[in-house]
Amino acid sequence: MASQKPLTGKVALVTGASRGLGAGIALALGDAGADVAVTDLLVEGSQEDPLSLASYSILAAHFAQSGGVHTLEVCKKIEEMGVQSRACKMDVTCPDEICRVVADIEAQWGGIDILVNNAGVMDNFALLEKQNPDMWERDLKVNLSGAFNCIRAVWPGMKKKRWGRIVNISSFVAQTGALSQPGYGASKAGLLGLSSSLALEGARHNITVNAVLPGFIDTEAVRLQDSKTMERITDRIAMKRLGQVGEVAAAVVFLAGPEASYITGAALPVAGGADLFVF
Repeated sequence: MASQKPLTGKVALVTGASRGLGAGIALALGDAGADVAVTDLLVEGSQEDPLSLASYSILAAHFAQSGGVHTLEVCKKIEEMGVQSRACKMDVTCPDEICRVVADIEAQWGGIDILVNNAGVMDNFALLEKQNPDMWERDLKVNLSGAFNCIRAVWPGMKKKRWGRIVNISSFVAQTGALSQPGYGASKAGLLGLSSSLALEGARHNITVNAVLPGFIDTEAVRLQDSKTMERITDRIAMKRLGQVGEVAAAVVFLAGPEASYITGAALPVAGGADLFVF
């Protein structure tokens, strides 16, 4: 029988974990017994330049200004589960900053066993001829290069321990495409190629690399849509409902746990059939 706390003794780092999917994944990993570093571009109390933040991500700026940042709160909830947690302000587009955070965690907790690349942006909507090249580059820099940067930082430690679990949070649109979001669709598809390529390289070191492909999940960002848009979204999902954060988090915990030790290079949709042809 599997342990009730399958990740006891493991250390996890989750990016983009101040709210939504990232927060739910961090909480689920803590509940499974892992010590969790909760990282995000935003941490409560940090001072951000509104214009600079808005140019980085409209959604990040919105949540920073509306009290939607819960990095410290997520840490507190994890600690109440009887494991360790710490909040780290970290920009996944800054390799030096990532390396500093990873080095601090390795020094404090003895290494990082599980990395979940969840940080991402999805606010660049425009048809091709109206796409801003700078926004295209930003999409790739955050969603794809951000994951690459984080993996590079934890990879040596995982190789040394001969144990590692990396889960990249992609999207079902990696396989279906995303109208008016070429940067988002391309960057999320790129995560699948990155996962497969590093799964090949990591296998000999007992490092698994997998991707989870969420569909439309009931998060703070999705709830910003108007009722008509929400009706259209729900109508195109085979199960006719939004997914729950816990349903995605459960897939991540499974892929990070002992029962998934022979799974690598997989792309697991958690989309309720949004990735299927729906009448």
